[in-house]
Amino acid sequence: MRVALFVPCYVDQFYPQVAIASLELLEKLGCEVVVPKDQTCCGQPMANSGFANLTGGCDTNFSQNFDGFDYIVGPSGSCILHIKEHHPSKKIRESVYEICEFLVDVLQVKKLDAHFPHRVGLHQSCHGQRGLRLSSMTERNEVPFSKIAQLLDMVKGLDYVLPARADECCGFGGTFCVTEEAVSVRMGQDRIQEHVVNQIDYLIGADTSCLMHMEGILRRQNSNVQIKHVIEILNHHA
Repeated sequence: MRVALFVPCYVDQFYPQVAIASLELLEKLGCEVVVPKDQTCCGQPMANSGFANLTGGCDTNFSQNFDGFDYIVGPSGSCILHIKEHHPSKKIRESVYEICEFLVDVLQVKKLDAHFPHRVGLHQSCHGQRGLRLSSMTERNEVPFSKIAQLLDMVKGLDYVLPARADECCGFGGTFCVTEEAVSVRMGQDRIQEHVVNQIDYLIGADTSCLMHMEGILRRQNSNVQIKHVIEILNHHA
């Protein structure tokens, strides 16, 4: 199976270890992984700010880098959802997957050689949950499910807990955290408090943008809680 790894801008610049873990895990699971070298922004920031008409260059560059692959996989629910909903190429829209979605729905992973003996708080980001349907939503009368939790259940030694309001927004919201800074920070503080009361060692999730927002708040609080992307956990060994 030939897979192209899409590395979002902020992962490339601030959290390269997430891209490395994604590459390593996909290869362990038997994928032939290619990382296109000329990839750049998917165009989501412009579209979220009301300038979707300016994303043409991003769309063209994305096509040039990712055309011809069976699957396009990335460790960012928000960026993946943007491509799924807005890229002009139908083939690309149908080929792109968030990495946890890909592991569960395409590779149908049943076993992982991973070990992470810590108590972690699982944050379920809005784009992944409500856009990509990585997990159920409390506002719907539906049978609870979580593709991320399904994968975490395969990690030896891991103890993961959900906050009281399992699917509350962390307040990041892309450019929302810039245009509505005070509201964004307060939402992040509330979200963190609900995780911290569970006495966690790590705060984890499938969207590094949300984790980046909460990490900034944790640092300002001088908290010992660390953040990690879910894929770093799934790729972790003793």
